[in-house]
Amino acid sequence: MHARPPEAPGAKGGGILRQPMSVWATAFAAVVAFMGIGLVDPILPAIAENLDATPSQVSLLFTSYFLITAVAMLITGWVSSRIGGKKTLLIGLALVVVFAALAGTSDTVGQLVGFRAGWGLGNALFVATALAVIVGAASGGAEKAIILYEAALGLGISLGPLVGALLGDLNWRFPFFGTALLMAAGFLLITTLLKATPKPPEKTRLTAPIRALTHGGLSTTAFTALFYNYAFFTILAFTPFVLGMSAHGIGLVFFGWGVMVALASVFGAPALQRRIGTVRVMYLALALLILLQLGLAFLGHDGIIVCTILSGIPIGLNNTAFTEAAMEVSDSPRPVASAGYNFVRWMGGALAPYFATKLAEEVDAHLPYIVGAAACAVAIGILAVRRRHLAPLERVDVDHAFQDAPAHA
Repeated sequence: MHARPPEAPGAKGGGILRQPMSVWATAFAAVVAFMGIGLVDPILPAIAENLDATPSQVSLLFTSYFLITAVAMLITGWVSSRIGGKKTLLIGLALVVVFAALAGTSDTVGQLVGFRAGWGLGNALFVATALAVIVGAASGGAEKAIILYEAALGLGISLGPLVGALLGDLNWRFPFFGTALLMAAGFLLITTLLKATPKPPEKTRLTAPIRALTHGGLSTTAFTALFYNYAFFTILAFTPFVLGMSAHGIGLVFFGWGVMVALASVFGAPALQRRIGTVRVMYLALALLILLQLGLAFLGHDGIIVCTILSGIPIGLNNTAFTEAAMEVSDSPRPVASAGYNFVRWMGGALAPYFATKLAEEVDAHLPYIVGAAACAVAIGILAVRRRHLAPLERVDVDHAFQDAPAHA
């Protein structure tokens, strides 16, 4: 099996910022959807205090969200191929609006965890379909569309903690209500600005994402990303409890982290990919993340703040590199490849928050970051052992390098 050939430069003319309004409407909703990931970070201690819960119980807000998101990825293609991309986006947005609003009414941590699970279902339907819609509608080809998508991810992740801090400082329930309102605005924008997307000529089978993972390149990318995401969400879900700061303080730290994610995703990753290739970017970012995880484990309070913010750099590099790899290395349709890849990688986001906080409660507060560093080492090992499966991707990198090289007389 061969990788999907790269699109010719300029196949869809236009710069990255010159996009149809439908793309911007989808991107805005994607920003809000990704805000939901980091939104609860600054208010995790407040939720634990107000609902009389332990850190590991509160961490289930992430676990339920990402577990349902991961499993729901398996049905996104089946749904969108039958009702179309636009309707799938709107159903996903509607579910997020409903469950985010309900989360704000919770009286127990169990209710909040349950409503976050419903939120995760809506998020899966929206996020998986949004990438396919943006890639299909954007001008400038798939590479620029993916960068635009990653920019939405980075912006959403950076704004989430800030919005969570500002609203959560008033009341821990307000960030949930605020997300519901913003997602309702996204629903209206997509309803009015996005034309009905055509259904694919063939309906996607429920088993298609799992079958796509039998491709060596996609499975290598997905399982490497699973261990990388374990490290990623150890930082995101556990660090708020270590910082010992107010909601404002936590929000500002993770805002700085999110800015690093956005800058590395949009500017750093493409530049490095052109110079050293996508696979080497993965190696570099994973190695850097190991160092920063060890810094989080053994440095003092100021060191933890610095390492948390700087960890956004390798996370941003990896987010773009892994997404492009998953989209390009497989010969399955992009929505199917995306669903299979996200099913596996989001499992890391589901497992890390609970296990990290539990390790800290039961053993030692340094151990979660040491395990996170070990997870990155395992990811590097998978890349090294199975690198031959990514050879088509490296050939694509070489092709792009030649295309970008200046012509000589």
